[in-house]
Formats: sequence, structure tokens, C-alpha cells
Amino acid sequence: MHPIFSSAIIAAPELVLTVGSLFLLLLGTYGGGANPPGNVINARGVTLAAVIILGIAGWAVIDAPAGRFEAFAGLYVADGYSAFLKVLILGAAAASMLLALPWLQAAATLRFEYPVLIALAALGMCLMVSADDMLSLYLGLELQSLAAYVLAAFHRGEGRSAEAGLKYFVLGALASGILLYGITLIYGFTGTTNFGGIALALSDGSKSLGMVFGLVFIVAGLAFKISAVPFHMWTPDVYEGAPTPVAAFFSAAPKAAALGLMVRVLVTAFGPAVFDWQQIVAFLAVASMALGAVAAIAQTSLKRLLAYSSIANIGFALVGLTAATPTGIEALLFYLAVYLAMTLGTFMVVMQLRTPDGRPVEAMADLAGLSRSQPRLALAMAIFMFSLAGIPPLLGFWPKLAVFQAVIDAGLIELAVIGFVLSVVAAYYYLRLVKIMYFDEDKVGLVSDGSRANGVMILGAALFCSPIGMLAMAPIAAATGRATASLFGLG
Repeated sequence: MHPIFSSAIIAAPELVLTVGSLFLLLLGTYGGGANPPGNVINARGVTLAAVIILGIAGWAVIDAPAGRFEAFAGLYVADGYSAFLKVLILGAAAASMLLALPWLQAAATLRFEYPVLIALAALGMCLMVSADDMLSLYLGLELQSLAAYVLAAFHRGEGRSAEAGLKYFVLGALASGILLYGITLIYGFTGTTNFGGIALALSDGSKSLGMVFGLVFIVAGLAFKISAVPFHMWTPDVYEGAPTPVAAFFSAAPKAAALGLMVRVLVTAFGPAVFDWQQIVAFLAVASMALGAVAAIAQTSLKRLLAYSSIANIGFALVGLTAATPTGIEALLFYLAVYLAMTLGTFMVVMQLRTPDGRPVEAMADLAGLSRSQPRLALAMAIFMFSLAGIPPLLGFWPKLAVFQAVIDAGLIELAVIGFVLSVVAAYYYLRLVKIMYFDEDKVGLVSDGSRANGVMILGAALFCSPIGMLAMAPIAAATGRATASLFGLG
């Protein structure tokens, strides 16, 4: 078989997303009416078609044979690690499409471009986690980023949405330039952009100061994509200015893809330089946990609160990477899987609620007395808040315990102690939100938009994050174990 065809078979999920995205563009362009009702029906049809395409791509990931397969002359790799992350990415992308339907329709901005952009972003994210070369890394990262810039400014008629898109674009371009400069330094000092070749160049003891600088620039560029401190400055403003469904998407799939990419780059390409990057990642973890825990306390906006919450959670996930062991990476993947359910569930509850005059909920004070006006949604939100705070026996407790145990086993006891203390600090603003819902006086009288699809997804996420979710821990642990073994070449 010709190498191109064999490579296309290995990259079947990306091929499905590529062809599917082009099909969605044609369907959206030629399948809808010119009047608003026709546009809405067309957008809903394109969204459902996009979810089906993501499902087919997910099936191609799950049905792929076990093992490590390289394609396109070493630019692309399909293994258990990328398969695990792709399942998370595609699931989060599909959920982001469905949860946006009623919200965008109520805002009169439901257009077919929304699912198309998310599908293209999902394609870029899948390429990111399967990158085995700096060139394919950059290609996937830019494909995802370009779609994200447009999504941030999706409400182009609103000043704050346009501002969010412009701010994200300018800072994202700066981060991409930093990353690209780091890649050029690494290529200049190693003579290759392949991850295996870089690791080989580092393992022979020829590490130079220029290569360390290149490593620092690459980590800085990737840290921007996961909004780790001090490269977080875009996150609160973009979350607040972007439409709420877009903020929900940003908090989930792109974070999982960028963090997965960072893990692969550091473990595979810079594994021999672990002492150099371990110190950098430890600083990113502590700074993100600290700022995310402290800065969120003063917030009154729900979206800004969730932005700082995502920064803190990225810090906790980076604790697992700091361990630089298979156990630490396994804990990080477990943390990612649970975090996606918690953050998407929280955003779904927020989007399900509206004021009596139809205004979307954005302020924390709007949730006052929610337990009396919408008791089921208040219960779901309380589950997500307690789980994000890491309170046992909710599912969110176990991934935090796993990452702390990993760094303790690696001898980094101080980092575990710092993480535990900051986790207690962060619990304050999660519990404050629960207090507002259950003990403050109801002044607004929130109503639900009645979306059954979102209601079902909220129920599923709440059950997953509740103590019932511990039934899923064994299969998740098995999947993260296989992914980690594949990354480290242990199985």
C-alpha cells in the first residue's frame, strides 16, 4: 500500500473531521433559507450533523488497533495516549455544540458557523495530541487557535465579544511567536524537529544553553494555551466577553488538548532534560494554584469566577506533570477526565438559567435563593461546586488525591503541602456560591429555559461527579493506565 494511503488510515479520525467539516460548510451554506426561521432550522441541522461526525471520529479512535503507529513520515503518531485524549476532546466538543443550541437561539445568534468552527477546532486539537514533530505540533495548534479566535468574537455585534476576540487574537499571536521562536532554537541546536530526534540529541550529553532557552520558550508558548500563570492574563477577560457557550468550550476541550500536548512534548522530546523543565512546571503549578485560589475570592461575575477556577485546576493538573513519573501522568489524565465533566456541568447549569425578562445569568448574586426557585438545578450546581472544591466522597476529591500522592511518591512533599493548602483556600469561593444558592434571599426568581437535552446532560454530569461516579473510577483508571503506558513505551 502506498505510504499516503496507509498514513490516511492511521489518521482516520482527523480524515473524518476534515471531510466532515467541509461537508458541514456546504450543508450550512446551501441548506438553509434566507429568513431567520430557515437559518435557525439550518443551524440546528448542521449542529446535529456535526455531533454525528464527531461521533464517527470517536468511533474511529476507539476502533483503531492497539499499539503505536506513525504516519506522514513521523509527523503524526496514533497510540493509546492520543486515543484517550481524543475521546475527551471529541466528547467535550460534542457537548459544547449541544449545550449552545438553546442559549444561542434565545440570543438570536444561532448560526451554522458555530458547529463548523468547533469541528475545525476539534480537528486541530486531535492533530495536537497526535503530533510527534514540532511542525505538526504548530500546525494543529494554529488550526485550533484560528477557530477559537473567531468563536470568542462570535457575537460580533457586541463590543465586549469583539474585544474578547481581538484580545485573544493579539495575545495568542504573541504566544505563537514565542513558541515558534523556541522551536527554531531547538532545531538550530539539534538539527531536527522530530520529538524522538530531539530526545536523542539531549540524551548524548550535548545539552547547551541555547537548547535550554528553546525549551523555556516552548513551555511558555504552551503555558499560554492552558492559561497557566503568568500567561493567564487573557483568560478572565475572554471568558467574560465571549458568549457563555464559547467560554464553556474554552474551559474544556482546548485545555485538555493543550495540556496533553505539553505532556507529550516534555515527556517524549525533552525527557532527558527532565530536571530543567520540572522546575519550570513546578513554578507554573504553584503560581496557577495560588492565583486561581486567591483572585477568585473577589469576583462577582460567574464567568470570571469560573475563569479563575480553570486556572487553579490547571495548576492542580500540572502537579501531576511535575512528578515526571508514569504515576503522575496517570493522575493528570484522571484529573482531566473529571475536570471536563465538572466544568461543563457548571456551565450547563448557568446557561439553563434566565431571569424572568429573559436575560442570561452572569452575576453570582443572581443565583440567590436558587434552591427555592429551581431546586434540581441548585442541587446539580452544589454537586459541581463541592466536587470542584475536592470534598469527599464526591468524585472531584479523588483526582486531587491522586496528583498529590504522585508528587509525594516522587519526593516533592513540599509541593503536595502547598497544593493541599491552596485547595482549602479555593474551597472558600465554591462554598460561597453554595451559600448564595441555599441561604440568601431570592431577589430575581430565575427560570429554566426548559431545554431537555441540556437537562439530560446536567443530570449525567451531576451523577458522574457525585459519589455514584466512583463506580466509573475503575474503567477510567484502566484507560489512563493504558494511555500512560503507551506514552512511556511501557506497553
